Amino acid sequence: MALRMIVSLLLLGLCMDVQAGNKVIYGDDARQDLYEVSDNLYLDLAKSTAGMVSKRSLLFTPNSDKVKLRSRTLSQRGICSDDKFANQQTAPSCTGFLVAPDVLVTAGHCVRTEWDCNSQSWVFGYAHTENNSGEKIEVTKNDVYNCKQIIDRKLDRETQMDYAVIRLDREVVGREPLKLRTEGKVEVGDPLTVIGHPTGLPTKVADGAYVRANHSPVFFQANTDSFQGNSGSPVFNSETGVVEGILVRGEDDYVYNKEKGCREPKKCEMGACRGEDVTRITIINSLKNL
Repeated sequence: MALRMIVSLLLLGLCMDVQAGNKVIYGDDARQDLYEVSDNLYLDLAKSTAGMVSKRSLLFTPNSDKVKLRSRTLSQRGICSDDKFANQQTAPSCTGFLVAPDVLVTAGHCVRTEWDCNSQSWVFGYAHTENNSGEKIEVTKNDVYNCKQIIDRKLDRETQMDYAVIRLDREVVGREPLKLRTEGKVEVGDPLTVIGHPTGLPTKVADGAYVRANHSPVFFQANTDSFQGNSGSPVFNSETGVVEGILVRGEDDYVYNKEKGCREPKKCEMGACRGEDVTRITIINSLKNL
C-alpha cells in the first residue's frame, strides 16, 4: 500500500483530458470482496451501504424470510471470462449509503423521479462474506427497504451537482448511519476508499486511491477503482472512515477487446485518464437538518 501511494503521488498532475464516461481501474485493481478485507473499519463501513435493485428482481420465498435476486453473471453481460469477478452475479444498478436511521444518500442520476423511488428497493448485505463467490446471494426480508420519499435531489449539468437524499419506508435495523464531513474539504493526495456495487457486483471495497484535483466547489476528482453501479457509492477518507463524497461520474469503465471478442476493464495509470468525480457531501444542505 505504501509503495503504491508513493508511485501514485509521483504521477499527480498527469491527468489527460478524455471524454467523461462511467468508471475505470487505476493502477492495480484494488477491488476486494468482503471476505478478502482484513481492515475492520472497512467492514463496518460496508454494512451501511446498499444496492438499488428493481422490485421486479426480488423473489420473495413463501413461508420464509429469504429473498433471492434475479441476476446475471458478469460474463453473461459480455465481460471477458478471465475477469477476476466474471462468474459473480450482478443485480444492483446503483449504490447508496445510510446517513440517518431511515435516510439514504445516493447519486441524483440514480433516482430521477418518483417512479424511480417507487419501483426500486434498497438491499443491504448483498455481499460475499465467505469464499463462495461463484454462488448466488440470498438476503432476508429485513435487508430489503423501499424508497418512501425523495427528500432532496439535484442533477444539474451546468453546476454539475449530482445527489439524492431519500427516506426509506422504515428505520434500518442493525446498521449504523455513516459519519459525514460537515465542513472544510479534503486535500489533494488524501487517501480514499470507495465501497459499493461496481457493475452490479456484490459489495466491493477498493482502497489505495487519493484526491487528484480539488478546485471545484461542487466535487473533487479521484482515482478510485469504480464502475457503473458504483454511482452513489460513499467515498471515504481511508484513515478516518468519514464520508467525503458521493461517486457520480468518471472515465469509461470497459473497453472492447477485439481478439477476445468481449469487454474488459479499462486500465489507466494512477495519475492518468479523466479521473472520477465525487460530489462533496458538504454541499448537501438538507443533511444538516437530520
